[in-house]
Amino acid sequence: MLTLRRSADRGYADHGWLKSFHSFSFAGYHDPAHMGFGNLRVINEDRIAAGQGFGTHGHRDMEIISYVMSGSLAHKDNMGNGTAIVPGDVQRLSAGRGVMHSEFNHERAGQTHFLQIWIQPNVTGIDPGYEQKSFADADKRGQLRLVASPDAAQGSVKLHADARLYAGLFDGPEEARLTLDPTRLSYVQLIRGELSVNGQALVAGDAAKLVSESQLHLSHGRDAEVLVFDLVA
Repeated sequence: MLTLRRSADRGYADHGWLKSFHSFSFAGYHDPAHMGFGNLRVINEDRIAAGQGFGTHGHRDMEIISYVMSGSLAHKDNMGNGTAIVPGDVQRLSAGRGVMHSEFNHERAGQTHFLQIWIQPNVTGIDPGYEQKSFADADKRGQLRLVASPDAAQGSVKLHADARLYAGLFDGPEEARLTLDPTRLSYVQLIRGELSVNGQALVAGDAAKLVSESQLHLSHGRDAEVLVFDLVA
């Protein structure tokens, strides 16, 4: 079964310096029908104004992925990490028993556009950890590139969660198929462009929830960038 989650149906918050779409209930947006999907708890599509950002704040027992589409996101934490996350990068922050961090757009002009993703871990109380890797567009062109997994397979960042994350770029005749385990869940988030998911047309911001499906087919892309999650039911 495939169910669409249209972009326009997401929660929305405008804080002036931050404009955010919420795929699942988050902060002031609460929808009992959208509390998460499997162990995927948060997908926020955030746009941070120039010179603004999230001040130092804490998390615990959550796997947090940052995926930047445009601009640059400056990250700093109490583990001593201070980096810039740019398009092509995947950052994984394991909050574990507790971590403090901040995220800023230090540019003088231009917003930072990124996805903030939270996945529930399968272990709690671990030491907090950080990892960041860059994945070339060529490795995602017309295919799904594994970028996060529990075993760091294929050079992906390591998650302390029963989940896998793929990224892909599709345009024109490019297409990809992924065999799915029907006992698990799959979630497809279209970041930009247009794309067909198992015959259903998606536009930027749309998502597809797949339950009891054995195959994923991505096709008919128009400047499409997509994330695919393999999740525990």
